[in-house]
Amino acid sequence: MTLEKREEIIRLYDTYGCLLTDKQKNYFEAYYFDDLSISEISTNHEVSRNAVFDQLKRILMILLDYEEKLKIVDKASRIEMVNMPKKAKEEIINILKE
Repeated sequence: MTLEKREEIIRLYDTYGCLLTDKQKNYFEAYYFDDLSISEISTNHEVSRNAVFDQLKRILMILLDYEEKLKIVDKASRIEMVNMPKKAKEEIINILKE
């Protein structure tokens, strides 16, 4: 996975992560933030590696589905490109995420 793709996935999680279950958040954070392998996560949660893999794949599909429908990350990126004071951009993006 490229660094750009990883950053995109993390941006989706930062925006829509609050809509995931606690279990989904734990798996995602262990894999993407704690940099644990699928094997390590499966051991920690006492499930099969396949269960972790399937869950991570499902989480990604959920995040992409939210973005496809709501387009908050896309809109925030477009706002970042507008020539205006940083404070104003941050306020607009925060309103968008509410």
